[in-house]
Amino acid sequence: MLKNKIIAIGFVALFGPFVFWASQSANSQVEQKIRNVENGLIEFKPGSPAENAPAPKKMALSERMAFYKVPGVSIAVIHDHKIEWSKGYGVLKAGSSTPVTPDTFFQAASTSKLITAAIALHFVGKRKLDLDRDVNSYLKSWKIPENDLTKNKKVTLRLLLSHQAGLPTTNFDHDEKVGYPTLVQVVKGESPAKNKAAVVEFVPGSKWQYSNVGYDVIQLVLEDVLDKPFAQIAQEIVFKPLGMKSSTFAYPLKPELLAKEAMPHDDKGIAREPAMHLTALAHGGLMTTPSDLARFTIELMLAYQGKSSRILSQEMARQLLNKELDLDPKMTAGFPLGEGLGVFLRGQADQFSFLHPGGNLPGTNCWLEGWPGSGKGVVIMANGAGGEVLAIEILQAVINEYQGPIPTKISHP
Repeated sequence: MLKNKIIAIGFVALFGPFVFWASQSANSQVEQKIRNVENGLIEFKPGSPAENAPAPKKMALSERMAFYKVPGVSIAVIHDHKIEWSKGYGVLKAGSSTPVTPDTFFQAASTSKLITAAIALHFVGKRKLDLDRDVNSYLKSWKIPENDLTKNKKVTLRLLLSHQAGLPTTNFDHDEKVGYPTLVQVVKGESPAKNKAAVVEFVPGSKWQYSNVGYDVIQLVLEDVLDKPFAQIAQEIVFKPLGMKSSTFAYPLKPELLAKEAMPHDDKGIAREPAMHLTALAHGGLMTTPSDLARFTIELMLAYQGKSSRILSQEMARQLLNKELDLDPKMTAGFPLGEGLGVFLRGQADQFSFLHPGGNLPGTNCWLEGWPGSGKGVVIMANGAGGEVLAIEILQAVINEYQGPIPTKISHP
């Protein structure tokens, strides 16, 4: 789940050896780029730098991982619509010696919403769903309760995807003494679920309010219309066509994959048990790798350019990446962002990018960003609460190294 704001390893003795694995042998030019990124991190400070300020100090990734108490990081960098390199750093769990590799599974957290959005737009393109139709016309196992706020304006797929449906912001918990909630119990806010119900709180379309449970309503729409579990839908529509063999919405992972799962860590770097939701999946339930998310990012960029249609037609890709509204920078930690259909947008014209960060409690983080105009992109995943800010520092190091159409500086007000 995305935290309320985008920003809010340890030393060898604590986290074990700092190691990395390369997914492929790289030529000397790419190796130099990798070294530049690894040694080019700059402390993230919101706000514009002071006039005549000295050049900021560049630091090593290992140093920043130690500072933020993040045991493990995995990165995939896209250049010219190809994964140019992917590497893992650190360990799966503090105190262990099992290294993070490009095959390590991380929680994608709210970055999962971009996969959910692509699935929804796929079926809009197939005319099985409509962006502007009352979603209650699709729902069979439950309906969004009608109230005075929905008399004249109904909840639609477009409004759900763009967080304008009027549904609440809520995290998720359940009563362990009673059992585990079904998806219907989650959207109802019914025991054993302990989250807010998916009940409209303001007139749909009147304002933006980030809503995890809104995406679980989308999950229920898809399951009711297609009569299939969401994890199966994602496998058939996205993962299998794109060769994303290390991606799943099914959790816990299969026994043979457990040794590849990165454990979450709190802000002190202490390992915690994963808290993945087992039934409400669409808002933050994806397990994957940066390389798999990079494959998805490449496909979206190609579809936007009309060069591929394995998931989305060009029309649907452009719908997904069309700005529905501008967001108040106060809501996005100072980042000037727009909202598309399940994705954030920044920049203008050919230099625009689409992105989706994510952070799951008790401590995992993800950042995906792609620039369709240049075919460049990056995916960063970390297994610590401090990875939220660390990912921004890594992102800036990648942007500084891969210049050209990519903006050379993250903009802050």
